[in-house]
Amino acid sequence: MSGFHIRAYEPSDEAAVIGLWQACGLVVPQNNPERDIRRKLKVNPEWFLVGVLDRLVIGTCMAGYEGHRGWINYLAVHPDHQRRGLAGRLMKHAESLLRSAGCPKINLQVRATNTAVLAFYQHLGFSQDAVVSLGKRLIQDDPALPPS
Repeated sequence: MSGFHIRAYEPSDEAAVIGLWQACGLVVPQNNPERDIRRKLKVNPEWFLVGVLDRLVIGTCMAGYEGHRGWINYLAVHPDHQRRGLAGRLMKHAESLLRSAGCPKINLQVRATNTAVLAFYQHLGFSQDAVVSLGKRLIQDDPALPPS
């Protein structure tokens, strides 16, 4: 898509990013978007990618790497711009960053009910690992932000 470019997140993007995540159904009670943004900006903030079209944020991708596995979070493209290859371009950019850092493998999590997104990732070469995803909340609430 002509005019689409990928750059690092800037603080002025916050409202647009949160609006995008809401439009894509990524904001759920256990994920406070303001808090998630603030946390990402503490670790490899340059790997918080936004896709911009005509100065509008229409895509995001958070990449992370702790030295063992890479992770992708908040990959999103606004519903009005989906199915045009933009999410694939964001992923390719994130993969390039991770590969440059020596990352051997990317992990990500998708809700089991999100079959369209599962098919998208399979198209990009991802396959389901024979693992069980476990989680444990270490921080329940951040008093500096409204409850999620």
